[in-house]
Amino acid sequence: MLPQEIIAAKRDGKTLSTGEIGSFVAGFSDGSISDAQIAAFAMAVIFRGLSRSETIALTEAMRDSGEVMAWPGLDRPVVDKHSTGGIGDNVSLMLAPILAACGAAVPMISGRGLGHTGGTLDKLEAIPGYRIVPDSETFRRTVTEIGCAIVGQTARLAPADGRFYRVRDVTATVESVPLIVASILSKKLAEGLSTLVLDVKTGSGAFMARESDARDLAETLVAVAHGAGLRATALITRMDQALASSAGNAVEVANAVRFLTGHHRDRRLEQVTLALAGEALALSGLAANNEAGVATARRALDSGAAAERFGRMVTRLGGPADFVERMDEHLPQAPILRPVTAAGAGIVTAVDARALGLAVVELGGGRRLPEDAIDHAVGLTGLAEIGQELTPGEPLAMICARDDAGFERAAERVTAAYRLGDAAPDRTAPVLDRIPSPADPTHRG
Repeated sequence: MLPQEIIAAKRDGKTLSTGEIGSFVAGFSDGSISDAQIAAFAMAVIFRGLSRSETIALTEAMRDSGEVMAWPGLDRPVVDKHSTGGIGDNVSLMLAPILAACGAAVPMISGRGLGHTGGTLDKLEAIPGYRIVPDSETFRRTVTEIGCAIVGQTARLAPADGRFYRVRDVTATVESVPLIVASILSKKLAEGLSTLVLDVKTGSGAFMARESDARDLAETLVAVAHGAGLRATALITRMDQALASSAGNAVEVANAVRFLTGHHRDRRLEQVTLALAGEALALSGLAANNEAGVATARRALDSGAAAERFGRMVTRLGGPADFVERMDEHLPQAPILRPVTAAGAGIVTAVDARALGLAVVELGGGRRLPEDAIDHAVGLTGLAEIGQELTPGEPLAMICARDDAGFERAAERVTAAYRLGDAAPDRTAPVLDRIPSPADPTHRG
């Protein structure tokens, strides 16, 4: 079938076959389909949607457009995690070494910051010498011998998705659940995983601000992963304030190292990280159930085994051999460290997490344009959290800035992000719900 016939069929609401979708995606790679045709197809999907079978077919076709990794001889489950993004969300930096210390192999392929949200690769680039795109042999050996490697996507993994996303990004066709799902899962399936855990955020700092939209995305991700042969579960988690007490690049790496070594662990960050670890360990067969998985993960943390894996990973991928022990000497430091304070007394009743993310962008720690350089040293630390009581002049946050002008712009954003009141709001757990695998006996149908 000609590409224009496939576009017309979807435009008219018809269900495409696996073969039709496969041939269309193949044209992404061989150049037989133009950007205009890709855009037309994406717009047809925006208005007509994709069925579950079509979404699975699109996911698998994009997975098969490039290299699909295999792990022959590896006697451990191959596990990864994906987050839909948020503020102060440095979970990957702790979760990968925790899972490695518990017996999993974690080839974690991560991304850069998008909009107001931070990116794992941008954070790791704050570590001197760390190679986010190592050669294939180094990547495989790091995963095999150390248990985890957090790296960036190469051009050989799901290249059709890369082209499809570039077109969607400039044609107002990003906001489609089936296309988002296919984009996420095609790359994860190309990693050769056996298990995937998903962290789908909702709240003021999330792309899916409404819980109903986050739930729809989480349920579709889990169902399509299952249809493509990948065991997956999802947690729906709150992003109504920064997850960690720090937001930025180097400051979040520092926060992660303190978490791993036990020097400081933000309560909500710990709850989300351990919940995801419990899911991954139970689903991959490394723990009898989620509760046992959480206990196993906590032992890996408290024993120092997870911190040791993180340090070895950093060294193997080009970072300093003593990074964990002498982190403050290696990470870049902003020349200005100054508080932004509360104008009056009160209890933090709400936080606009998106505004905090934009404050980091104002400082230079995020991108306005894809080609923008990142200032890894800037960011926010000591972020006040919901329910915290503040007195006049007490810090809402500490701002790590490059110059006075950056500080002033960020301070305005941070001040506007916080709402103070007289009564403490109900403190609710950061994990709102769990979407189990259809193969899970606890699945609710």
